[in-house]
Amino acid sequence: MKDEISLVAAIAVTVFLILGSGLTLIGMIGLVRLSSFYKRLHMLSLSTSWGAGSILISSFLYSMFVDHNFVFHEILLMIFLLLTIPVASMLVSQAAAYRDHSEKTIKKTAGSFITSDERTNAHVRRKSIR
Repeated sequence: MKDEISLVAAIAVTVFLILGSGLTLIGMIGLVRLSSFYKRLHMLSLSTSWGAGSILISSFLYSMFVDHNFVFHEILLMIFLLLTIPVASMLVSQAAAYRDHSEKTIKKTAGSFITSDERTNAHVRRKSIR
């Protein structure tokens, strides 16, 4: 088997590989630089899904043009990533929103510092502060 690849295929593989690596790098920089949890999650989910998809496309193209065979498992990986990353980020953001909402509710109802034992029973003895 020859490891020769045409110039067009080499350029396509290189472009997708650099694009995927760049998007993943942008996501990692956003993870470090952004202040809010939700901004970080948004940046990370977008960049990793598109970055991993681009890297998988470059791997798929390389195996198609060099090995001359159809690689089905990389298509399955792309579908799996494009379905699971948005769902996972949505579930994590909903859990964070629920956590933020419950912390604000506990602080509003108690009006002062609450210990961890009192947090479990805070919904029972609500006192409104106005």
